[in-house]
This record gives sequence, C-alpha cells and structure tokens, in this order.
Amino acid sequence: MLEFTRTAMPGRVVFGAGAARSALAGEVAALRVSRVLLVTTRRGEPLARSLAERLPVVDVFTDVREHVPAEIACAALDVATRSHVDCLLSVGGGASVGTAKAVALSMRVPIVAVPTTYSGSEMTPVWGRTEGGEKHTGRSMDALPRLVVYDPDLTVGLPPAITAASGMNALAHAVRAHAADPVTALVGHEAVRVLSAGLPKAVAEQDRTEALYGAYLAASAFAVVGSGPHHKLCHALGGAYGLPHAPTHAVLLPYTAARTGGVDADGLRGLAERIGAPTSLREIGLNAEDLDDAVRRTPDAAALLTAAYEGRWPA
Repeated sequence: MLEFTRTAMPGRVVFGAGAARSALAGEVAALRVSRVLLVTTRRGEPLARSLAERLPVVDVFTDVREHVPAEIACAALDVATRSHVDCLLSVGGGASVGTAKAVALSMRVPIVAVPTTYSGSEMTPVWGRTEGGEKHTGRSMDALPRLVVYDPDLTVGLPPAITAASGMNALAHAVRAHAADPVTALVGHEAVRVLSAGLPKAVAEQDRTEALYGAYLAASAFAVVGSGPHHKLCHALGGAYGLPHAPTHAVLLPYTAARTGGVDADGLRGLAERIGAPTSLREIGLNAEDLDDAVRRTPDAAALLTAAYEGRWPA
C-alpha cells in the first residue's frame, strides 16, 4: 500500500521570457506593499534598478556577499529598519536572496525574488548565516519568498563558468529530492532530466529557458525534502574556508552521489566535465592545509574530500 505525507511550499511563481519587465510591477502591486527595499549586488544594481523603476523602492542594499556573513545580515537589517520597509525585492543569485532572507527572519516582511542564476534559493525556506568561520542554516517560513519571477532573459550573458557551476548546484537540489516522498521524487527526476538536457545549451549560449525551468523544478523539490549530507558538507566547507558556493556543489556532487547511491554519479561527473564545471576542490581555492583541517573536522568524509581535492575520479 502506498502511504506518504508531503508538505507543499506556498508561494506564487511567474515564469516566462520578459516576465521581469512585463509582470513584476503588477505582481508586486497585488501584494499591497508600499515601501520596498531592493537587495542586489553592486554589479547587478543597474539591472535591478531598471526592473524596479515602477515599484515603490525606498532604499537599496548592495553590500551583498556569499554565505551571508553576520555583519552583512546586520547591516541589511539596519537599512531595512531605518527605511521602515514592508517588502524586500531580491534581484540576483543566491547571495542576494540569502541576504533578503536574513532581513525577513527579523522583520517578517514578504520577499519578492527575481533570480538571475540557477541557485534555487528563491524557492526554499532555507536560510544561512556565517559567523566565526561556521555557516549556520535553518528553515523558516518567514524566509520563503512570497513571489518568484523567473525570466530566462535575465540569465543571458551569464558567463559559461558561472552557468555551469550554478547549474550543477541546481542538480544537487534535484538529486536530493530522490530521497523524498514519491511526488517530490518525481519532480526531482524530471529536474535532472531537464537540467541534463538544458545546461549544455545554456553554457553554449543557445537557449536559457530549459535550464532555468529545471532549476525551478529542482529547487521546488528541495524545498520539500530539505538539506542532506551533501549540502551540509558544502556549507561546512564554504563557511570554514570561504569556498564559492556553487562551485563547491559542482565539485562535490558526483562524489557524494557515488557515496549515497541511487543516482548516476558517473553521469553527473561526465556532465560536469562536458559543460566545464570545476571538478576539484584545489581548482576552486582549497589549499592543502585547509584540506588537512577539513579532514580533521569531518573524518567520515576523509576519503571523499581527498579524492575531490585532487579531482580524482575512478576510470
């Protein structure tokens, strides 16, 4: 007899080419908010301002950093509090929406997310914050964006290296979903199929829609099942050694998938190589001393980390 429980995540998704310019203003107006804080990176600020020109933006926070350092979270909260905002608009990748989540946890105001990468954070209630070399994560419905606007046009021009790493990060969400209830697992399997077909096209700058759709599917499934050993290991390495988030997922995913089983780890490694994603921890900035420290911190993953550091994959 088939029996399971499943808690679906609430929220509204608008998906389509040009949606950020054609639908965002109307969708935000429907939320009945009047004081919006725009959260983005310095590099992404011109795009973010152009998308938000018809919105009631009262302030902008651009001091966004990966892994959401505690001091950045506090600085963003200070700006939001000073400006008495009642909505947060995140435009960018995982760091931007992560910063918005840090504010929302304290102020309990809605987040509107317009992703420009395949990070998937926009679909989940998972938040993260780094302090003292440790990344702490948790789940809260206050951190789940109320509205997500997916526009493939916004990922055009994303460099191939970032596209590849971010896409492998999305695949990590899809792979994790295989351990969930049958409905979520079905979404995860479809996400793997779509991403495997779409990422090579996105990296080649031929088509972006399929990859973004796959990232959405993967993140929506991950939101239900939550983090597992792979994500916990990536967060530990990122928080302790400042490794870039998406490349760390890209490197470790084939290794952790091979360890847990249930998915085609060889296929994941082959895809990573085909799209030019990083395949060794040394390649993304982990040095030998940090590897030794990481092995001491996580002795059960010593063999995995050593192989991933070298990029050594069984022939």
